[in-house]
Amino acid sequence: MADTGVVETLLQRIEKVDDGVDSLEVASSLGVDHQVIVGAVKSLQALGDVISAELRSSKRWELTEEGTEIAEQGSHEARVFSSIPLEGLGQSELMKLSFGKIGFSKAMSNKWIRVDKAHEGGPRIFRTVCDNFYLLSWLLTVKSYWISKGNSFSTTVTKQEAELTPEMIANGSWKEKKFKPYNFEALGVAPDCGHLHPLMKVRTQFRQIFLEMGFTEMPTNNFIESSFWNFDSLFQPQQHPARDQHDTFFLSDPALAHEFPQDYLERVKKVHSEGGFGSQGYKYDWKIEEAQKNILRTHTTAVSARMLYKLAQQEKFTPVKYFSIDRVFRNETLDATHLAEFHQIEGVVADYGLTLGDLMGILHQFFTKLGITKLRFKPAYNPYTEPSMEVFSYHEGLKKWVEVGNSGVFRPEMLLPMGLPEDVSVIAWGLSLER
Repeated sequence: MADTGVVETLLQRIEKVDDGVDSLEVASSLGVDHQVIVGAVKSLQALGDVISAELRSSKRWELTEEGTEIAEQGSHEARVFSSIPLEGLGQSELMKLSFGKIGFSKAMSNKWIRVDKAHEGGPRIFRTVCDNFYLLSWLLTVKSYWISKGNSFSTTVTKQEAELTPEMIANGSWKEKKFKPYNFEALGVAPDCGHLHPLMKVRTQFRQIFLEMGFTEMPTNNFIESSFWNFDSLFQPQQHPARDQHDTFFLSDPALAHEFPQDYLERVKKVHSEGGFGSQGYKYDWKIEEAQKNILRTHTTAVSARMLYKLAQQEKFTPVKYFSIDRVFRNETLDATHLAEFHQIEGVVADYGLTLGDLMGILHQFFTKLGITKLRFKPAYNPYTEPSMEVFSYHEGLKKWVEVGNSGVFRPEMLLPMGLPEDVSVIAWGLSLER
């Protein structure tokens, strides 16, 4: 709401005339800025048909800021001319003045001054003659209001209510109140929406770290996986507890997968049941029926297995660094530390001669980028990595070491049946996004 005193004065001015008043003239007579009067007009228009305001435009020439300065103090060249005494002025001294550079060139072109370059104290400037002066101006468009009485004109302004409150309804005062008309075309305040879930923010952070370290993201759009790629290709025996109904979600339709690389499947079957590649295997009767069962993948390492097999089919091996971040599924009992569906983060590096030291080094680099600098490694067992390590970080808030991930070097029984060279090692690590 505009200043009450200005509003009342404006209404009194309008009341005294028959046709109306100009907002610019009112501002000038009151000695206030024109925008103050414009604000009063807008406030009165919001009250309804109290006044009628017609926007008018006119044009006039008005000095710019530079033009005003020139009008008051003279043009740049005139000020240069005035600054030069009869005995002359050193050029270096003139250039120190704020108007020196601009004024010097214009005064020279007008032949008001001359430069004596042979002067013993350095170039010196002397007056010649002066007969010119000009102003700078611009065409200004002026907008004002022609204000006249409206159909509901009154010199008394009654504040209109913006909302109907429960108190007004209870005591009946709403009957005597004047309410602002509702604008049903107003868009209103845009609701907050489209924010990233905290997990997605953390996922973006992890993804950026992997990309900064030169990793390539693996395709992870296969939520349904065969037991062969999820377990058998990782040298995980078919009688392993993780493959039971109480740990894994099995599909009923389609229940079985049928497409496998047959030569690779035979090598996997052999290394499980008979051994090979320096291993004695598990010595059991490996069954294709078990490997065909479709499941909701229990880890993204199934994706890593597919990518490493694809890498092994290349004519010439090239070192790679892969990562993935996506959902996995476990038939877990829900509690504070377990979910049936969660996100797994996995990093894989394949190259010649990689060792456990390389794995520890890259883990330190990875977790340092996350702000985790205190790490410990504990020996562990995984069916498809040897050696294997659990990764612990010191939690400053809990004042204790907590597990943050698992890692290891993929076993030859997993890599060699794929067709990878014998001197190629693959190091990998994984952790939960939710954790």
